[in-house]
Amino acid sequence: MGEKATILVVDDEPHVVRLVQANLEASGYRVLVAGDGRTALHVVEQQNPDLVLLDIMMAGLDGYEVCRRLREYSDVPVIMLTARGAEVDRIAGFDVGADDYLTKPFAVGELLARVRAVLRRCKYPNEVRSRPRFRSGPLEIDFAQHKVTVGGRVVGLSPTEYRLLSALARNAGCVVLHEDLLRQVWGPEYRDEKEYLRVYVRYLRQKIETDPAHPQLILTHPGAGYILALLPTSGPPAAPGA
Repeated sequence: MGEKATILVVDDEPHVVRLVQANLEASGYRVLVAGDGRTALHVVEQQNPDLVLLDIMMAGLDGYEVCRRLREYSDVPVIMLTARGAEVDRIAGFDVGADDYLTKPFAVGELLARVRAVLRRCKYPNEVRSRPRFRSGPLEIDFAQHKVTVGGRVVGLSPTEYRLLSALARNAGCVVLHEDLLRQVWGPEYRDEKEYLRVYVRYLRQKIETDPAHPQLILTHPGAGYILALLPTSGPPAAPGA
């Protein structure tokens, strides 16, 4: 399988760092550590880790601010580690660019599963290579260049947003079940995490819909899933499927 990933653990509680580091190293990962946010930002710049495990409640720069600053220059995947488990806190983490969220206290097995899942989907993005372009109304996805435009304007998407839009585009015109989208975009460990899906569908609508409150592209099928609508374009029609 080749060399294991490098993971940066950021937490101001030494016993948490020791626990996480020991279990990650036992699983074959190379581990870097930082006890505060400023050190973490420096380590990411210097060491370029494959994943960051980031505590939220830290003195000085908290995890939200660290993640926000990371997203100014890096797409490194981030898993938030925190004792705060309310929905509003999870959404705040996603808003600043986190890829996942794990509430303390957590089981070591769950942590390792989440690490594997995030690394897997970031290393092997589930994209369509055989069909280089998708079009529906004003939306165009250039899979070869990993670029999304709406009405000719380039739209900046996070890696997770792009994977979700690509998954919908592969099945354009068809309902994709909540569970299937979660498995395809986040991994099998996330098939019941519908909150993740709701949040990211909202993000996508804000970026690609003319009126996010009245979407025309990403449509909800109540109780089932979502559909990426096939709308007329001025050029060649969009084709669902690979």
